[in-house]
Amino acid sequence: MSRKDFATLLLLAFAWGASFLFMRIASPELGPVFTTELRVTIAGGALLLYALLTRRRLGLLKHWRSFLLLGAVNAALPFTLICMAELHLSASLAAILNATTPMFAALAAWGTRKEKPGAAKSAGLIIGLVGVGVLVGWSPLPLTGTVLLSVGYSLGAALCYAFGGLYASRVGSGLTPLALAAGQQLGASVVLLPLAVIFAPDHLPSSAAVYSVLGLSLICTSVAYLLYFRLIANIGPVKTVSVTFLVPVFGLLWGVIFLQEQVYANTIAGLVIILLSVMLVNRRARKD
Repeated sequence: MSRKDFATLLLLAFAWGASFLFMRIASPELGPVFTTELRVTIAGGALLLYALLTRRRLGLLKHWRSFLLLGAVNAALPFTLICMAELHLSASLAAILNATTPMFAALAAWGTRKEKPGAAKSAGLIIGLVGVGVLVGWSPLPLTGTVLLSVGYSLGAALCYAFGGLYASRVGSGLTPLALAAGQQLGASVVLLPLAVIFAPDHLPSSAAVYSVLGLSLICTSVAYLLYFRLIANIGPVKTVSVTFLVPVFGLLWGVIFLQEQVYANTIAGLVIILLSVMLVNRRARKD
Protein backbone atom coordinates (compact mmCIF):
# COMPACT_ATOMS: atom_id res chain seq x y z
CA MET A 1 0.00 0.00 0.00
CA SER A 2 1.46 3.36 -1.04
CA ARG A 3 1.64 6.35 1.29
CA LYS A 4 -1.08 8.04 -0.74
CA ASP A 5 -3.42 5.06 -0.37
CA PHE A 6 -2.64 4.81 3.35
CA ALA A 7 -3.43 8.51 3.79
CA THR A 8 -6.69 7.96 1.90
CA LEU A 9 -7.49 5.07 4.25
CA LEU A 10 -6.95 7.31 7.28
CA LEU A 11 -9.17 10.04 5.81
CA LEU A 12 -11.89 7.46 5.18
CA ALA A 13 -11.70 6.19 8.77
CA PHE A 14 -11.78 9.80 10.02
CA ALA A 15 -14.95 10.51 8.02
CA TRP A 16 -16.78 7.28 8.78
CA GLY A 17 -15.89 7.52 12.47
CA ALA A 18 -17.44 11.00 12.54
CA SER A 19 -20.64 9.70 10.94
CA PHE A 20 -21.62 8.00 14.22
CA LEU A 21 -21.23 11.32 16.03
CA PHE A 22 -23.40 13.16 13.48
CA MET A 23 -26.10 10.44 13.48
CA ARG A 24 -26.21 10.49 17.28
CA ILE A 25 -26.94 14.24 17.18
CA ALA A 26 -29.36 14.34 14.23
CA SER A 27 -31.44 11.17 14.47
CA PRO A 28 -33.14 11.82 17.87
CA GLU A 29 -34.32 15.19 16.55
CA LEU A 30 -35.17 14.42 12.91
CA GLY A 31 -35.92 10.71 13.16
CA PRO A 32 -33.86 7.86 11.66
CA VAL A 33 -35.64 7.69 8.28
CA PHE A 34 -35.69 11.43 7.60
CA THR A 35 -32.08 11.83 8.74
CA THR A 36 -31.02 9.13 6.31
CA GLU A 37 -33.11 10.55 3.47
CA LEU A 38 -31.50 13.97 3.92
CA ARG A 39 -28.07 12.34 4.10
CA VAL A 40 -28.31 10.37 0.86
CA THR A 41 -30.22 13.05 -1.07
CA ILE A 42 -27.77 15.84 -0.27
CA ALA A 43 -24.80 13.53 -0.83
CA GLY A 44 -26.16 12.21 -4.11
CA GLY A 45 -27.03 15.72 -5.28
CA ALA A 46 -23.54 17.00 -4.47
CA LEU A 47 -21.92 14.11 -6.35
CA LEU A 48 -24.25 14.61 -9.31
CA LEU A 49 -23.40 18.33 -9.42
CA TYR A 50 -19.69 17.49 -9.29
CA ALA A 51 -20.13 15.05 -12.17
CA LEU A 52 -21.96 17.67 -14.24
CA LEU A 53 -19.33 20.35 -13.56
CA THR A 54 -16.49 17.98 -14.49
CA ARG A 55 -18.43 16.51 -17.41
CA ARG A 56 -18.26 12.94 -16.12
CA ARG A 57 -20.68 10.31 -17.37
CA LEU A 58 -22.30 8.28 -14.59
CA GLY A 59 -24.57 5.91 -16.49
CA LEU A 60 -27.41 6.40 -14.01
CA LEU A 61 -30.16 5.50 -16.47
CA LYS A 62 -28.26 2.55 -17.91
CA HIS A 63 -27.58 0.98 -14.50
CA TRP A 64 -30.61 2.27 -12.56
CA ARG A 65 -31.72 -1.17 -11.36
CA SER A 66 -28.29 -1.94 -9.94
CA PHE A 67 -28.08 1.47 -8.27
CA LEU A 68 -31.50 1.06 -6.68
CA LEU A 69 -30.55 -2.29 -5.17
CA LEU A 70 -27.09 -1.12 -4.15
CA GLY A 71 -28.56 2.02 -2.59
CA ALA A 72 -31.13 0.01 -0.65
CA VAL A 73 -28.72 -2.61 0.71
CA ASN A 74 -25.54 -0.58 1.14
CA ALA A 75 -26.97 2.80 2.20
CA ALA A 76 -30.70 3.25 2.88
CA LEU A 77 -31.16 0.23 5.15
CA PRO A 78 -27.87 0.24 7.11
CA PHE A 79 -27.85 4.05 7.57
CA THR A 80 -31.41 3.93 8.92
CA LEU A 81 -30.67 0.98 11.20
CA ILE A 82 -27.67 2.75 12.74
CA CYS A 83 -29.75 5.89 13.30
CA MET A 84 -32.39 3.74 15.00
CA ALA A 85 -29.72 2.12 17.17
CA GLU A 86 -28.26 5.47 18.19
CA LEU A 87 -31.55 6.61 19.63
CA HIS A 88 -30.58 4.45 22.61
CA LEU A 89 -26.88 3.61 22.17
CA SER A 90 -23.84 5.87 22.38
CA ALA A 91 -21.98 6.82 19.21
CA SER A 92 -18.88 4.96 20.38
CA LEU A 93 -20.81 1.74 21.10
CA ALA A 94 -22.53 1.87 17.71
CA ALA A 95 -19.18 2.44 15.98
CA ILE A 96 -17.59 -0.56 17.70
CA LEU A 97 -20.55 -2.84 16.89
CA ASN A 98 -20.28 -1.77 13.26
CA ALA A 99 -16.73 -3.17 13.24
CA THR A 100 -18.30 -6.64 13.00
CA THR A 101 -18.91 -6.02 9.27
CA PRO A 102 -15.96 -8.23 8.13
CA MET A 103 -17.35 -11.09 10.22
CA PHE A 104 -20.65 -10.87 8.40
CA ALA A 105 -18.79 -10.44 5.09
CA ALA A 106 -17.11 -13.79 5.67
CA LEU A 107 -20.48 -15.40 6.41
CA ALA A 108 -22.04 -13.70 3.36
CA ALA A 109 -19.25 -14.96 1.10
CA TRP A 110 -19.76 -18.44 2.52
CA GLY A 111 -23.50 -18.33 1.91
CA THR A 112 -23.45 -16.74 -1.56
CA ARG A 113 -20.13 -17.81 -3.05
CA LYS A 114 -19.60 -21.06 -1.13
CA GLU A 115 -16.30 -19.67 0.19
CA LYS A 116 -16.03 -21.91 3.23
CA PRO A 117 -14.17 -20.18 6.08
CA GLY A 118 -10.92 -21.80 7.14
CA ALA A 119 -9.60 -22.19 10.66
CA ALA A 120 -8.55 -18.54 11.02
CA LYS A 121 -11.87 -17.17 9.79
CA SER A 122 -13.84 -19.59 11.95
CA ALA A 123 -11.83 -18.58 15.01
CA GLY A 124 -12.33 -14.93 14.11
CA LEU A 125 -16.09 -15.37 13.87
CA ILE A 126 -16.27 -17.03 17.28
CA ILE A 127 -14.02 -14.42 18.88
CA GLY A 128 -16.13 -11.67 17.33
CA LEU A 129 -19.26 -13.07 18.98
CA VAL A 130 -17.41 -13.10 22.29
CA GLY A 131 -16.42 -9.47 21.72
CA VAL A 132 -20.03 -8.45 21.14
CA GLY A 133 -21.03 -10.32 24.30
CA VAL A 134 -18.38 -8.51 26.34
CA LEU A 135 -19.28 -5.14 24.83
CA VAL A 136 -22.99 -5.52 25.52
CA GLY A 137 -23.24 -7.92 28.45
CA TRP A 138 -20.46 -6.45 30.58
CA SER A 139 -21.80 -2.93 30.37
CA PRO A 140 -23.29 -0.31 32.71
CA LEU A 141 -26.22 -0.02 30.30
CA PRO A 142 -29.30 -1.85 31.58
CA LEU A 143 -29.98 -4.82 29.30
CA THR A 144 -33.54 -3.86 28.52
CA GLY A 145 -35.41 -5.05 25.48
CA THR A 146 -34.89 -1.61 23.88
CA VAL A 147 -31.11 -1.74 24.33
CA LEU A 148 -30.87 -5.29 22.99
CA LEU A 149 -33.05 -4.36 20.02
CA SER A 150 -30.77 -1.38 19.34
CA VAL A 151 -27.75 -3.68 19.40
CA GLY A 152 -29.59 -5.86 16.91
CA TYR A 153 -30.11 -2.83 14.67
CA SER A 154 -26.37 -2.13 14.70
CA LEU A 155 -25.51 -5.73 13.88
CA GLY A 156 -28.18 -5.73 11.16
CA ALA A 157 -26.51 -2.70 9.59
CA ALA A 158 -23.17 -4.54 9.60
CA LEU A 159 -24.87 -7.48 7.86
CA CYS A 160 -26.27 -5.10 5.21
CA TYR A 161 -22.80 -3.65 4.60
CA ALA A 162 -21.44 -7.17 4.16
CA PHE A 163 -23.92 -8.06 1.43
CA GLY A 164 -23.68 -4.55 -0.02
CA GLY A 165 -19.93 -4.85 -0.39
CA LEU A 166 -20.26 -8.15 -2.22
CA TYR A 167 -22.88 -6.72 -4.54
CA ALA A 168 -20.82 -3.56 -5.18
CA SER A 169 -17.80 -5.65 -6.18
CA ARG A 170 -20.01 -7.54 -8.66
CA VAL A 171 -21.81 -4.61 -10.31
CA GLY A 172 -18.94 -2.13 -10.03
CA SER A 173 -16.87 -3.62 -12.83
CA GLY A 174 -16.43 -0.98 -15.51
CA LEU A 175 -17.93 1.81 -13.39
CA THR A 176 -15.94 4.69 -11.92
CA PRO A 177 -15.82 5.38 -8.16
CA LEU A 178 -17.84 8.55 -8.80
CA ALA A 179 -20.56 6.62 -10.66
CA LEU A 180 -20.83 4.04 -7.88
CA ALA A 181 -20.88 6.64 -5.11
CA ALA A 182 -23.45 8.88 -6.81
CA GLY A 183 -25.59 6.00 -8.06
CA GLN A 184 -25.70 4.38 -4.63
CA GLN A 185 -26.78 7.55 -2.82
CA LEU A 186 -29.35 8.57 -5.43
CA GLY A 187 -30.73 5.04 -5.49
CA ALA A 188 -31.04 5.11 -1.70
CA SER A 189 -32.80 8.48 -1.90
CA VAL A 190 -35.44 7.10 -4.27
CA VAL A 191 -35.99 3.99 -2.16
CA LEU A 192 -36.45 5.95 1.08
CA LEU A 193 -38.51 8.85 -0.29
CA PRO A 194 -42.01 7.39 0.45
CA LEU A 195 -41.07 6.58 4.05
CA ALA A 196 -39.34 9.94 4.51
CA VAL A 197 -42.57 11.74 3.56
CA ILE A 198 -44.48 9.71 6.13
CA PHE A 199 -41.92 10.20 8.92
CA ALA A 200 -41.02 13.84 8.21
CA PRO A 201 -40.62 15.86 11.43
CA ASP A 202 -43.24 18.46 12.29
CA HIS A 203 -40.76 21.03 13.64
CA LEU A 204 -37.75 22.98 12.44
CA PRO A 205 -34.39 21.39 13.31
CA SER A 206 -31.84 22.97 15.59
CA SER A 207 -28.58 24.35 14.21
CA ALA A 208 -26.72 21.37 15.67
CA ALA A 209 -28.93 18.96 13.73
CA VAL A 210 -28.54 20.98 10.51
CA TYR A 211 -24.75 21.05 10.76
CA SER A 212 -24.72 17.35 11.62
CA VAL A 213 -26.77 16.46 8.54
CA LEU A 214 -24.50 18.56 6.33
CA GLY A 215 -21.38 16.95 7.78
CA LEU A 216 -22.97 13.53 7.49
CA SER A 217 -23.96 14.14 3.87
CA LEU A 218 -20.96 15.94 2.42
CA ILE A 219 -18.01 14.64 4.44
CA CYS A 220 -19.13 11.22 5.67
CA THR A 221 -20.99 10.22 2.52
CA SER A 222 -20.08 12.17 -0.64
CA VAL A 223 -16.35 12.44 0.03
CA ALA A 224 -16.08 9.20 2.01
CA TYR A 225 -17.66 6.97 -0.61
CA LEU A 226 -15.48 8.49 -3.33
CA LEU A 227 -12.48 7.53 -1.20
CA TYR A 228 -13.95 4.08 -0.49
CA PHE A 229 -14.61 3.10 -4.10
CA ARG A 230 -11.25 4.58 -5.19
CA LEU A 231 -9.46 2.45 -2.60
CA ILE A 232 -11.27 -0.66 -3.82
CA ALA A 233 -10.06 0.14 -7.34
CA ASN A 234 -6.48 0.90 -6.24
CA ILE A 235 -5.70 -1.65 -3.53
CA GLY A 236 -8.59 -4.14 -3.72
CA PRO A 237 -11.50 -4.91 -1.40
CA VAL A 238 -9.49 -7.00 1.09
CA LYS A 239 -7.01 -4.26 2.00
CA THR A 240 -9.77 -1.65 1.93
CA VAL A 241 -11.62 -3.61 4.63
CA SER A 242 -8.71 -2.80 6.95
CA VAL A 243 -10.44 0.56 7.46
CA THR A 244 -12.64 -1.42 9.85
CA PHE A 245 -9.76 -1.37 12.34
CA LEU A 246 -9.68 2.43 12.36
CA VAL A 247 -13.34 3.49 12.15
CA PRO A 248 -14.33 2.41 15.71
CA VAL A 249 -11.23 4.09 17.12
CA PHE A 250 -12.24 7.40 15.54
CA GLY A 251 -15.88 6.80 16.47
CA LEU A 252 -14.87 6.28 20.10
CA LEU A 253 -12.62 9.36 20.01
CA TRP A 254 -15.27 11.70 18.56
CA GLY A 255 -17.88 10.44 21.03
CA VAL A 256 -15.61 11.17 23.98
CA ILE A 257 -14.47 14.60 22.72
CA PHE A 258 -17.74 16.06 21.45
CA LEU A 259 -20.45 14.15 23.35
CA GLN A 260 -18.55 13.54 26.59
CA GLU A 261 -19.37 9.83 26.36
CA GLN A 262 -17.93 7.64 29.09
CA VAL A 263 -15.40 4.94 28.25
CA TYR A 264 -15.71 1.84 30.42
CA ALA A 265 -13.53 -1.23 30.78
CA ASN A 266 -15.97 -3.30 28.73
CA THR A 267 -15.77 -0.73 25.90
CA ILE A 268 -12.02 -1.15 25.52
CA ALA A 269 -12.17 -4.91 26.05
CA GLY A 270 -14.96 -5.36 23.51
CA LEU A 271 -13.15 -3.15 20.99
CA VAL A 272 -9.91 -5.12 21.31
CA ILE A 273 -11.66 -8.50 21.04
CA ILE A 274 -13.71 -7.46 17.99
CA LEU A 275 -10.65 -6.00 16.25
CA LEU A 276 -8.79 -9.25 16.96
CA SER A 277 -11.60 -11.15 15.25
CA VAL A 278 -11.42 -8.78 12.26
CA MET A 279 -7.66 -9.34 12.04
CA LEU A 280 -8.14 -13.11 11.94
CA VAL A 281 -10.85 -12.92 9.31
CA ASN A 282 -8.75 -10.61 7.11
CA ARG A 283 -5.52 -12.54 7.60
CA ARG A 284 -7.05 -15.64 6.09
CA ALA A 285 -8.45 -13.57 3.22
CA ARG A 286 -4.98 -12.29 2.33
CA LYS A 287 -3.66 -15.82 2.00
CA ASP A 288 -6.39 -16.88 -0.38
